[in-house]
Amino acid sequence: MPFIPHTEEDVQAMLASIGANSIDDLFDEIPPALKSAGLKGVPPGLNEMEVSRLMLERAETDGRYLNFIGAGAYEHHIPAAVWQITTRGEFYSSYTPYQAEASQGTLQLLYEYQTIMASLTGMDVSNASMYDGASALAEAALMAVRSHKSSRRILMPATVHPVYRSVVRAIVRNQGIEVVELPYCPKSGRTLMESLDEFGNEEFAALVIPQPNFFGVLEEVDSLTDWAHGKNALAIGVVNPMALALLTPPGEWGETGADVAVGEGQPLGIPLSSGGPYFGFMACKQALVRQMPGRIIGRTTDQDGKSGFVLTLQAREQHIRRSKATSNICTNQGLMVTAATIYLSLMGPEGLRRTAVQSHANTLALLDKLESLKGVRRIFDGPLFHEAAISLPMPVKDVLDKLKSRRILGGLNLEEYYPELGSAMLICATETKTSADLASYAEHLGQTLDQL
Repeated sequence: MPFIPHTEEDVQAMLASIGANSIDDLFDEIPPALKSAGLKGVPPGLNEMEVSRLMLERAETDGRYLNFIGAGAYEHHIPAAVWQITTRGEFYSSYTPYQAEASQGTLQLLYEYQTIMASLTGMDVSNASMYDGASALAEAALMAVRSHKSSRRILMPATVHPVYRSVVRAIVRNQGIEVVELPYCPKSGRTLMESLDEFGNEEFAALVIPQPNFFGVLEEVDSLTDWAHGKNALAIGVVNPMALALLTPPGEWGETGADVAVGEGQPLGIPLSSGGPYFGFMACKQALVRQMPGRIIGRTTDQDGKSGFVLTLQAREQHIRRSKATSNICTNQGLMVTAATIYLSLMGPEGLRRTAVQSHANTLALLDKLESLKGVRRIFDGPLFHEAAISLPMPVKDVLDKLKSRRILGGLNLEEYYPELGSAMLICATETKTSADLASYAEHLGQTLDQL
């Protein structure tokens, strides 16, 4: 809570009223050997003014930077009303809505969130959120294996976010599930249909399809989806929800649409916050609804015909079935989902579309400025959304360090994840960047390249 009103005198008065000498007396049934000796390294308590000063100083050490990093977490404008409403007590302190009669507000909001996400992804049903985008993809892979029954192999393009790929492997490797990686085209930066030819006679539970992919490039989602279905495999779309304001939703890919859509919900009203908390989303076709982890909120009517909201499906079975359970996911990122629902409601389809269009336009404008610099070139020629991989004439780390000293976060170093690309980095521009911001970045990058 933001404010604890009890003074030391208040505490002593409360203890006296119950006949205890100290707070420790309230826990005298705990054997001394089991009690902690105290927290080490925790300084003495500070008053409000001292705490405010300390937090301000620590915030200032982080600094304020012009940010051109994307790679799965994006700096979008968040209307002030989003978190003003989200942090109201009704939402801020609400718990899992097991008692429907006491949780109608929370249940209705989650129901509306599911409705919005199902609409945005073009799928039949959405759950009430996941931990993050990476674990959502891992859960989708497990769903595919359970549904397929005869194959425990997943086809995973190398253009999927490298952290997502790492998380998937960490979660499925001890369950006898094999992740087979697909190469990308060095020219276009996307998965080519020809790369699937070698798997023509092999069986897979699912093909993962990123849109846009980690390089910001758009994949041939229709052909990839139809190929997966032709192999009796599920098509799992990993999507940026902001891009879906412009791009064909997963539910409409190919002849019959993708089977599962997952992704990171952070672009929808969640601040970067040094890496979290964020939330993952998952939507699927009706046929897979009982394989989906997490919880689903439903709408019904009571005996008087009034609308009400309830937990229709919930993965509580993991407490009983253990290893045979659908999932170990038993909660959701409720506060983040609240913010996302409010954000999407305020923005509406047109606001979301304008944000996506401006982000795309800013990235193209930035690329145009950067490619005019000596030695800088765009690596892939495939169509993109609001990220792009560029090549530099010198080590990326040196360039990024120099830019950071000038209060610019220039992009993500790709050398760690894709060493075959050489001195490459991933850049991103969203609607928050002005033409002056783009010009400033290009100017400072040019100066940096001249100095190194």
